[in-house]
Amino acid sequence: MSDRLAITYRLTCSPGEAPEEKARGIALEQTVELPADCVPAEVLESVVGRIESLEADGDRHLARISYPAEAIGAELPQLVNLVFGNISMKAGIRIEEIGWPPSVLESLPGPGHGIDGLRRLCGVSESRPLLCAALKPLGLTGGELADLCRELALAGVDIVKDDHSLADQSWAPFDERVTLCQHAVAEANRESGGSTLYFPNLTGELGDIRGRLDLIRRAGCRGVMLSPMVLGLQVVRALADMSELAIVGHPALTGSFFAPDHGIAPEVLLGDVFRLIGCDGVVYPNVGGRFVLDRRDCLAINQRLRGPLGDHRPAFPVPGGGIDTARIGEWTERYGPETIFLIGTSLYRQADLGAAARALVAALGRKVRNGS
Repeated sequence: MSDRLAITYRLTCSPGEAPEEKARGIALEQTVELPADCVPAEVLESVVGRIESLEADGDRHLARISYPAEAIGAELPQLVNLVFGNISMKAGIRIEEIGWPPSVLESLPGPGHGIDGLRRLCGVSESRPLLCAALKPLGLTGGELADLCRELALAGVDIVKDDHSLADQSWAPFDERVTLCQHAVAEANRESGGSTLYFPNLTGELGDIRGRLDLIRRAGCRGVMLSPMVLGLQVVRALADMSELAIVGHPALTGSFFAPDHGIAPEVLLGDVFRLIGCDGVVYPNVGGRFVLDRRDCLAINQRLRGPLGDHRPAFPVPGGGIDTARIGEWTERYGPETIFLIGTSLYRQADLGAAARALVAALGRKVRNGS
């Protein structure tokens, strides 16, 4: 099986639909896209997906189907197509697990910095979670966003990142925003002796991205945030290959894959795929926030991002939602020190953003010093 891509699908069959037929249909659809009687025997044997197992799982079935690595052709778009191309338009198919062959793992960059490298960029050697704050809301000017950056950096927040809605709008054009925000963070670091990082949200048409990367580097930023499903998995993979910048991936659009009976399990998409294409940290909606992932999903994402995946570095889970000063200790105990906690609303609800951020930093510091 080492030369084959093995995918476990959870099948929900409609009335009159046999699980054996559904599994066989997936194996054909994802490769030759023809009925078996239209396919030469040698192609059926060497190319079409192979049903390795099929077993009942309550009122559903788990089908493990493997595909030859040669069907990928060393192309990430074809890998995505093989994993969930045409069958994404069929009902009752959910990917629960992917067994990655060595050839695929070796072809993808994985995190360029990973947990240890991102800690070094932040100047944090002690074993504690990192804190990240998002710049909000859309509609502020570049100068106003820079003022927020300064307050958050002076408070000791490790990473200040753009909200994923900040692009190249008239209120805060990309070049102006990045330049002003990075300058504000650098100035605050000089004043406080801190090492806060600013990660702009990298967006734009394909022709814009290289120029924006150049500006980000010239400004002195050490990393970026981006949305892989919006920007494109192949674009993120290329950025990871060509750039020394740390990458934090945002989950925009991924929720369309997370239905109970259809799509891709969150830990597979956010934990495996985002990590393989080069994300050093991956944002996900934490349980208790305003989105739908449950505790099991969150713990599974954490495990996938940090666990073994070929020779690739582990990546930071970045849970956002339901985290505030009162509960930071609880979340640290639950998720552990190899976590970046993303804070937004709970800070902006306070009358004094800087004071609220300092209280959060202090609460985390007290928790670490107490040995919890």
